[in-house]
Amino acid sequence: MKPAPFQYVAPESVEETVALLRDHGADGKLLAGGQSLVPLLNMRLARPSVIIDLNRVRGLDYIRQENGEIAIGAMTRQRAAERSAVVARRLPLLADALPLVGHLQIRTRGTVGGSIAHADPSAELPAVLAALDGTVIVKGSGGTRRLGAREFFISYLTTALRPDELLVEVRFPAHEQHGTAFLEVARRHGDYALVGVGALVTLAGDICAQARLAFTGVGPVPVRIQDAEAVVTGKAVTDGTLAQLRKVVTHQIDPTGDIHASAEYRKEVAGVLAQRALRAATERAKMKQMGTR
Repeated sequence: MKPAPFQYVAPESVEETVALLRDHGADGKLLAGGQSLVPLLNMRLARPSVIIDLNRVRGLDYIRQENGEIAIGAMTRQRAAERSAVVARRLPLLADALPLVGHLQIRTRGTVGGSIAHADPSAELPAVLAALDGTVIVKGSGGTRRLGAREFFISYLTTALRPDELLVEVRFPAHEQHGTAFLEVARRHGDYALVGVGALVTLAGDICAQARLAFTGVGPVPVRIQDAEAVVTGKAVTDGTLAQLRKVVTHQIDPTGDIHASAEYRKEVAGVLAQRALRAATERAKMKQMGTR
């Protein structure tokens, strides 16, 4: 199929983009990398009257270190972030997750901001944002807002973006000395994960001082399970604590089944992946600890 007819505009500034969004409202759709929108257009599941192409907008493609945070412009290509030395060193969880996003061709066109704004709960980058307590910067007619992951993700493919707002930047706290891991199970490489989990661990000696887990594919938004994080926090990460962690995860998550996997299967996979990811993140944290001595 081919898209329904639409008007095409290509603004060159954020201000011009905001004005177009204000004028067209829900009838306008933003085009970044096009990896989500173009298939929807071709299948006529999306029928906007106006496509607003962001690829000429200046100043949205960068990776910067600022005040203990890594700021990534919304139009930064996923492949550029994947190859960034700053991301590899200061945001290892994002570096772990990016190679799992689709295929190379998709990451070459797909943008960091586009994936997060699309808010697919099976995607990797929204889970990274949730695990790291990252924030998004949005601009609209009412000015600039900074939203945390919990505020931003509302439901399936739904965010707190207002009709006249666009996401301009993603900010992650830098986590250079933490151990991280991102694991997922998919039918084939490049497919959306049936279940995925991002883990972050901070150690104080042999004790887990902080643990974070964010899941994909088990709810309408990226899912943090704080009770599971609490199981290992303040304790050594052992087979026993990881077994308890798995029980909490499988008890608390409430995924839905579909043609790809049943709800029970997703529960079991989530528990196993949580164990493996936390163990791997702990081992990496230990290696970093040893390297700083």
